[in-house]
Amino acid sequence: MKHTEPRPTEEKLKPKLFSVMKNYSGKQLTNDIIAGVIVAIIALPLSIALALASGVNPEQGLYTAIVAGFIVALLGGSRVQIAGPTAAFATIVAGIVARQGMDGLIIATVMAGIIMVIMGLCRFGSLIKYIPGTITTGFTFGIAVTIVIGQIKDFLGLTFEGSPIETVEKIMEIGKSIGTFNWQALAVGLLSLAILIFWPKKLEKIPASLIAVIVCSALVALTDNNVNTIENLYTVSSAPPTLTIPEVTFEKVRTLVPDAFTIAILAAVESLLSCVVSDGMIGSKHRPNMELVAQGAANIGSALFGGIPATGAIARTAANVKNGGRTPIAGMVHSVVVLIILVVLMPFASMIPMPTIAAILFMVAYNMCGWKNIRNIFKTAPKSDIFVLVVTTVFTVIFDLVVAIGVGMVLAAILFMKRMADVTEAHAWTDVDDEDTDVDNILRKKIPAHTRVYEINGPMFFAASERYKYMLDDNDINVLIIRMRNVPAIDSAGVEALSQIVKRCEREGVTTVFSHVNEQPLHAMTKAGLYEKVGKENFCSHIDTALARAVEIVKAGN
Repeated sequence: MKHTEPRPTEEKLKPKLFSVMKNYSGKQLTNDIIAGVIVAIIALPLSIALALASGVNPEQGLYTAIVAGFIVALLGGSRVQIAGPTAAFATIVAGIVARQGMDGLIIATVMAGIIMVIMGLCRFGSLIKYIPGTITTGFTFGIAVTIVIGQIKDFLGLTFEGSPIETVEKIMEIGKSIGTFNWQALAVGLLSLAILIFWPKKLEKIPASLIAVIVCSALVALTDNNVNTIENLYTVSSAPPTLTIPEVTFEKVRTLVPDAFTIAILAAVESLLSCVVSDGMIGSKHRPNMELVAQGAANIGSALFGGIPATGAIARTAANVKNGGRTPIAGMVHSVVVLIILVVLMPFASMIPMPTIAAILFMVAYNMCGWKNIRNIFKTAPKSDIFVLVVTTVFTVIFDLVVAIGVGMVLAAILFMKRMADVTEAHAWTDVDDEDTDVDNILRKKIPAHTRVYEINGPMFFAASERYKYMLDDNDINVLIIRMRNVPAIDSAGVEALSQIVKRCEREGVTTVFSHVNEQPLHAMTKAGLYEKVGKENFCSHIDTALARAVEIVKAGN
């Protein structure tokens, strides 16, 4: 009976929720509820702030966390993904709102959602595996840095004159506003950090984040401290999200297509990268195509219920994991709690001090930054990988995630091609010592007169094409054997280089024989007409056959 290797199973378009509920326990339910509540507390001020930065009303950020967060948890391909508004969208959304108004934003977001659903159904989710680990590490650390920078204002109690969105602008504003430093805010922030860091491990079932929120909220409420709370900074409507249907025209749709693709690609990349990060934190494996479908549905739902574009939020997802969330139930709880806070408990939630929120996010940033992994990369990785990591980190901080990933991918691709070109080489077989026992060396003794054998090692592509063009520099030969057993792939530049060698051989009366051409190079050479030009008889499956063919050619020539 013939044995065949099992083929890898194709990802099922099945929400992760349905898989994890098989072995669900009461203990995990408790952990998920606690994690969901903590994430909701973190998401509340973030959602409001991101809405304001995006040029929309504060409650629209909360609507996004409620609707999109729930749909992603219900339909998503990750166990722990938390979705909502993120900083990466702020500039894009603000531009759309300024040009096309809220109707334009709703249309663009719905179209982006449809695009993402199609991407998931077409199995585009697996493309994330082509993003190198150094890029993932770089942008994760960069996001951690941006989180820290974004929270310095509230931690120090600074008063900004402007409303900076970009990280560099925030740094400049911090420098300008350092004179407004509030020591009482810093004291509350340090107390919160102390609780988060030193909360007894024996009591870790009660999250330190929750204790910090309760203790510091009570402290600020019961004392006459000049510390900003949520209610001091924001005026939020308590109305729940309601269905909103925009006025759709063909002209608006046509105009918004580029914006829709931008939102879709950004949301897809950031969500899948968030899944990759969370997979590493919990030792799980997400379903990328199902995640894309869920993110698409979430953006459609968010837009139609008054929200803004949503994606997987790495910081909130990391907070979910660190506080014990391990199933999509935590994400659902997060959305429900945000809804309850919005409708019922806003007066109490508004009492949370902003320095406490900043302290919680400092810890989230520390936990997600992966500094140990970065340290190992600097110690052990090639300089090119370190360069990609540093560039990705810097671009994430200075610009945004999309720019960072794009630049990082280009750099990684160029450096990879350079490495492949460096290992690609062609060398001629030469005479050997009589005591050699190596099989290739023994074969070299069989090389007939007026024959030259060249062996190519490595992929033949445009970056390495100059390394094997010198093959016919020898004189007084009748046959050139090109051995290609170690050539796994070839591109059009490689085929063209071989074609030029064959043409030069023809002009000088030399016959070209190819040995052990692998499947992909043979297909490319056939498609280019090189196989027919050289002749079937001059394509040999083994070097022994090629050497025998060379003997025939030399004898026929004599």
